[in-house]
Amino acid sequence: MAINVKDDRLPERWRLIPPLGLSRWRVVPVLAGVFLLAFLAMAVFAPYIAPHDPLAMETSARLKPPSEIYPLGTDAFGRDIYSRVIFGSRVSLLVGFSVALLASGAGLLIGLVSGYIRVLDGLIMRIMDGMMSIPPILLAVALMALTRASVQNVILAITLAEIPRVSRLVRSVVLTIREQPYIDAARASGSTASRIILRHILPNTLAPLTVQATYICGSAIIVESILSFIGAGTPPIIPSWGNIMADGRTLWQVKPYIVFFPAVFLSLTVLAVNLLGDGLRDALDPRLAKKL
Repeated sequence: MAINVKDDRLPERWRLIPPLGLSRWRVVPVLAGVFLLAFLAMAVFAPYIAPHDPLAMETSARLKPPSEIYPLGTDAFGRDIYSRVIFGSRVSLLVGFSVALLASGAGLLIGLVSGYIRVLDGLIMRIMDGMMSIPPILLAVALMALTRASVQNVILAITLAEIPRVSRLVRSVVLTIREQPYIDAARASGSTASRIILRHILPNTLAPLTVQATYICGSAIIVESILSFIGAGTPPIIPSWGNIMADGRTLWQVKPYIVFFPAVFLSLTVLAVNLLGDGLRDALDPRLAKKL
């Protein structure tokens, strides 16, 4: 709808002013996606981008401030922080994407079964409620305490903590869809439960599940950093943003850059993932898409 400007003194081209829509805000998730792809490329090509070996210790270069040789300085062992931050993106993005895929897949299966098969709904949801009663970080710490420190175990621990939230989301969508008239018509025509789920219910769950997966990815990156920071995540020898910050926490007052730079990379990555999720939500939600 245009805004009519009744002032005849204005030029003709100014009398109809188009409304200021929200389409300009679509550029934000696009930029976030580009930024995330750049971080992904940095992680993939880390051996070619990093100027130094992230594990190499140089005693003569301990606690050096940022310089041309060491763009982000060095830590207490003389290791190049810039190289360690670049290689640390591999761990964070691997954990984030892996947890998002695994938790979405498992939560989708559980949610479909629980939402469509009423006999199993009560039992499955009580188990999910019990898991959700424990904060994700505490559940991940407890699971890591029972296993050895490794990237695979971190992924497994965070995945188990995120599955209940995905399953409840999918279940809520299934409960709404299964009462629709076209589902009753499919049952009346003789369609089996598996056919109804695959053809009619599953496609309607993919949009909200995709959006939820982006938030899970961001949450998993944060949880992995927390676990590594407190010593319950990846082994200290593996460069990760949490491990780098843990190495510099005792030197925060004299060498704050050891903690600051990996924290900035962590914050920007999670922000990009969340902004991308917001953009996907706006694009995939028909009600919001009409307003954009």
